[in-house]
Amino acid sequence: MAESGIFRINPLQSWQRDAILKAAQLLRDRFGNPPADAQARTAHDNLLEVLDPARRTLRLQKELSEATRKAASSERTERRTRDRRGQDRRRANLGPPSGVPERRKGERRSGDRRNRK
Repeated sequence: MAESGIFRINPLQSWQRDAILKAAQLLRDRFGNPPADAQARTAHDNLLEVLDPARRTLRLQKELSEATRKAASSERTERRTRDRRGQDRRRANLGPPSGVPERRKGERRSGDRRNRK
């Protein structure tokens, strides 16, 4: 069964493929290999993606994974700064709570647990 609609990719004719390869070569010759100029590099990469659609798929997957990783790390750092207290509460000796009777002073358990038989 033939693929339908937008999922079908028409193969390039030989003259179209040659024209794309020559344009990519021209960009490499003018701007270096790989092109140093950002616009030239984008144009070069897009031309090569026309020839090899799998290359575009890999690029998009890489961009999505990088964006996801950055979003997760920024959320983590925001949470750390938001939840961090100004002072460590354990360093201040506040003493027993007020209004509550103090606990008994002695041992509350009966006998030694370790030597129980």
